Amino acid sequence: MTSTIDDMDRVGHACLVPDSDDHLWEATATWVAGGLAAGERVVYFEDETSGAMLGRLADDRVAVDSAIADGGLVIVPTAETRRACAFPVDDIVDIVRTEILKSEVGGWPGIRLAGESAGMLSIGGLRKVVEYERAIDALLAEHPAARMLCRYDRRFFDDEAVAAMRALHTTELVIPAIYDDTLLRVTGTWPTTLRFAGEIDLSNRPQIRRVLDRALDAALRSPSAATDITIDLSSLRFIDVGGAVELVHAAESFPETHRMVLVGARPRVLRVLDRCGAPFAARLDVLPRGEDR
Repeated sequence: MTSTIDDMDRVGHACLVPDSDDHLWEATATWVAGGLAAGERVVYFEDETSGAMLGRLADDRVAVDSAIADGGLVIVPTAETRRACAFPVDDIVDIVRTEILKSEVGGWPGIRLAGESAGMLSIGGLRKVVEYERAIDALLAEHPAARMLCRYDRRFFDDEAVAAMRALHTTELVIPAIYDDTLLRVTGTWPTTLRFAGEIDLSNRPQIRRVLDRALDAALRSPSAATDITIDLSSLRFIDVGGAVELVHAAESFPETHRMVLVGARPRVLRVLDRCGAPFAARLDVLPRGEDR
């Protein structure tokens, strides 16, 4: 069966096949943040990926420093993760079991686990990953408060491997996007609350304008929709001059009844918006981080 991101708290052992890097880190950060918010212990086995995960958590305003300090968030270093991937499956499962038992002995109400499995695939092939997943499923069945999110990046897992992983999981997290071209991902509550993650450049400017035009049209047609169309830019890492001009022009097309509100922009993105006339657009508000409505 499939489950959406809103169902994460009910997931025991789920897989995710991301459409893009931003999809991957959106899901991973939501998984981690949900565990921290619930007072659970979260263990992340990284493979040179903790920076991306922590960056998305920072974009989401999740207080990770305190979680790391009090043991609520544990990041297993790359060297340890890679070393573990070379072990026999029983030994890898014992490592996971140890983390689960630590959480139980420590009085944590639950534990969430996530990490990289591409290393295991490269070392032991698909057969080893299948054996590992079956063993992990049995382990999690013995510990209902333990949950695991397994992510399968198509850069490492081909169609055969992805199909095998899907067959081994009863739940696949499906996180819909309004738009995702692997460079830019747009999510949110349609049509008045959007979030941009990634980069805007020549390749996707026209598509972004179409998204904004459709959002405005839907808001105008809905008597219950908010009059502000708010776009969270916290995870927008880059925008070129043409993209910034497109946002400004889109805002200038709004009627007097509606406004575009850009929130959470990074300093570099803010500078480009400023140079492209954002401060002078009558239907546009730009609120830096910390000044969100």
